[in-house]
Amino acid sequence: MIHARLPFTEQVLPSWKRAVLKVGSSLLAADSGGLSARHAEAIAGFVAACHRAGREVVIVSSGAVAAGRAIANRQPMAGAAMAERQALAALGQAQLIGFWQGFFARPVGQVLLTHDDLRNRRRYLNARATLRELLRRGALPIVNENDTVSVDELKLGDNDTLAAIVAALVDAEVLFIATDIDGLYDADPRHEPNARPVETVAQLTATLMAVAGGAGSVVGTGGMRTKLEAAQRAAAAGVATVLFNGTRADVLEGLARDRLLGTRIFAARSRVAARKHWLQNVPAEPGGILVDDGAAHAVIEKGASLLPGGVHGAEGSFRRGDMVELLLRNDHGQQRIARGVSQYSADDIRRIARRHSRDIEATLGYNYGETIIHRDDLVLL
Repeated sequence: MIHARLPFTEQVLPSWKRAVLKVGSSLLAADSGGLSARHAEAIAGFVAACHRAGREVVIVSSGAVAAGRAIANRQPMAGAAMAERQALAALGQAQLIGFWQGFFARPVGQVLLTHDDLRNRRRYLNARATLRELLRRGALPIVNENDTVSVDELKLGDNDTLAAIVAALVDAEVLFIATDIDGLYDADPRHEPNARPVETVAQLTATLMAVAGGAGSVVGTGGMRTKLEAAQRAAAAGVATVLFNGTRADVLEGLARDRLLGTRIFAARSRVAARKHWLQNVPAEPGGILVDDGAAHAVIEKGASLLPGGVHGAEGSFRRGDMVELLLRNDHGQQRIARGVSQYSADDIRRIARRHSRDIEATLGYNYGETIIHRDDLVLL
């Protein structure tokens, strides 16, 4: 742990309901190999306190390779084939989930993702639905990169970026990044004993990014720069980021009471504004969903989701996860009233149009939810 001469002062965090917590392998790996509860116990205590307060937490956790090394009883050789490291990750995944489960009475659920899963819109929707359902059931999702097949992610070790993407995926209000230093400084605290704490950041500037340096500039997986890049990504999605020292139990106890000793990086805009900007600007697929007057009124006046009962057809050949427009067609002609991300393909919508939501599975043989477009994925035109 790095000690700076100038300490961080306590600041009060805004209240929140859902958060993503990123925990790096430097906080979980034991000196002799495998996983250690030395710092994880206090981190788990913070999560448990959040649960008792009625809050939801998703953990993005590294550590599978470290756990696999203990099972394999050997370290990968320098320049070892990627397959060896992937095998260690495969060995360690079950150990990592069991490790976290040992701290909680509630069930934990493993979700393995790659960046490709989150770039592909249909897979993105599936991942989001899974995480939301786990939270709805009161489970604790443990997210990790699918290191056994994701060569680039494993090589980069960039769970910071993954955590920022997950924060946007689950509509979190804050991204907590546990590090092994107290927060961001205006100089490298390893070499500058008078480095000053940076307690709040309204906007990540080129100067701050330069201070963070490259990978490995600060102790911890990926270095401080990747954490700031993750915070930048989160900010663009309307999610604030908190950097704190995960090796200090007192800091974690304070966080449970919304008291921070660390760095708070503000969101560039609200989550709603960021979401609406994306919905308004992503190109729509040709065609659209044909709705009746009742559905149009519910969507426009009541802010409701689009249900199959208010739909009388679909045009085009769009797929699940595509951006489509809602078209109101009546005696006055055709009007574009809204646009959003469709949970069902055009072919599916033609089959379930005018039906009740409870009949979707019986009609299609599967069910992606009772709404065709959820109100969170819809914006008026």
